[in-house]
Amino acid sequence: MKDLSLHILDLVENAIAAKAKKIEISIQEEPKEDRLVIEIKDDGMGMDQEVSQKATDPFFTTRSSRRVGLGLSLMAQAAQEAGGRLRIESELEKGTKVATTFQYHHIDRKPLGDMIETMTTLLLGNPELEISYIHQKDGKSYVLNSQMLKERFMNQSLTHPEVIQWLRKHLREGLAQIGVQG
Repeated sequence: MKDLSLHILDLVENAIAAKAKKIEISIQEEPKEDRLVIEIKDDGMGMDQEVSQKATDPFFTTRSSRRVGLGLSLMAQAAQEAGGRLRIESELEKGTKVATTFQYHHIDRKPLGDMIETMTTLLLGNPELEISYIHQKDGKSYVLNSQMLKERFMNQSLTHPEVIQWLRKHLREGLAQIGVQG
């Protein structure tokens, strides 16, 4: 994967497959501390200790449809290549938290990528879920969640062009206000 937003999309899709109903995506950009932290927390099925310890092995998967599980292993590799690491906290029937840190200015850190498209895809493609997105940079925060979207457009389909246009504009302007390019 060429950028971190695609990794985020993949990990959220894993959470959805694990029957999550609530997903929190948090990005903390701390350039002065040379740190980028991406956390994805869900209330899905969770993993026991044995499975969570093997979860970053690309040849381990709990799926029967394929014999490899690349999402977590690719994110872990991206973090390691950029002087960081991936941590998994998980408990059966309670959910999972994946926290990935990167050295912000590391030459091998992948760019964050297009969070506008990633969040548009996640929010509009999963209207039944509670999705929260918090992005912080240099002490400034941008927050968007599916509840805000549903309240604003309660009588419209989330796939209506007006909703899509509003969401992309809200994301672009909100991220720009904290110094993040979409």
